[in-house]
Amino acid sequence: MLTLKEALFQQCEAFVNTRLQTIQTTISSHQKALSSETKSSAGDKHETGRAMLQLEMEKAGQQLAAVQQMQQTLVKINSLKTTNNIALGSIVKTSSAHYFLSISAGKLKGKETEYFAISPSSPIGKLLVGKKAKDSFIWRGEEIKIVHVS
Repeated sequence: MLTLKEALFQQCEAFVNTRLQTIQTTISSHQKALSSETKSSAGDKHETGRAMLQLEMEKAGQQLAAVQQMQQTLVKINSLKTTNNIALGSIVKTSSAHYFLSISAGKLKGKETEYFAISPSSPIGKLLVGKKAKDSFIWRGEEIKIVHVS
C-alpha cells in the first residue's frame, strides 16, 4: 500500500506528465504547420501566419522549460523522508488547509482529505518553509496554526 506522501507524489508526477504530453503535442503540430506553410500570393498574410506560429512556438518552449523545472523539483523529493521542519516534500496540516510542498499542481486527493500541491517558492510556501508543528503564521490577515508536519 502506498503511503500518503507517495500517493500525493504520484499525482504530481501524473500532472507533470500530462502537461508535458500536451506541450509536446502543441510543439509538434506547430512544427508541422510551419513546414506546410507555403509562400502564397497573399504575401503579407503568409508572413503574419508564420510570425504567429513562431510566437506560439516560443510560448510552448517556455511552457516546456517550466515543466522540465517541475520535473527537476520532483526528483529532489524523497517520499520516505520525514522532517520536523517544513521543507520540499513535506505534508503540512494547518488549521485552514492541507498542503504538499512540491510543485504548483493544484488540488490533490488524499484518502479522505484534499491537499494543495504548492511550490516552496509560492507566497504561502515561503511562509511555511522552515516552520514546524505548533508554529503559526499570518495569511491574508488571518492567523493560521500548523497542526502537523510529516
